[in-house]
Amino acid sequence: MSLVLQRIENTRDALVNALAERNWEAIGQLDMTCRSCMEDVLSESDVDQGALRDNLEELLGVYKQLLEAATGERQAVVDEMSQIHQAQNAAKVYHLFG
Repeated sequence: MSLVLQRIENTRDALVNALAERNWEAIGQLDMTCRSCMEDVLSESDVDQGALRDNLEELLGVYKQLLEAATGERQAVVDEMSQIHQAQNAAKVYHLFG
C-alpha cells in the first residue's frame, strides 16, 4: 500500500475514533490532515486506483457520519437555547405579575 493510501486510512481511523469520543477539536485537526492527504493524492501519479477508490468511499462514509453527528449536536444546542429563551420569558412574566 502506498504511503498516501496509508495516510488516508490512518486519518479515517482517527476520525472514526474522534467521532466516537465527540472530540470536535481533534476532528477539526484531522479534517485539515485529510485535506493534505487529498492534495498528496492529486500530486502522486502511481496510486492504485482501485485501492484509492475504496479508501475514498470509506472516507466519504465517515464524513457522512460526521455530518449527521454535527447536525444532531447543532440541533441539541438549538433546542437548549430555545428552552433557555422560554425560561427567560416565563421569568419576565412571573416578575410582571408576581
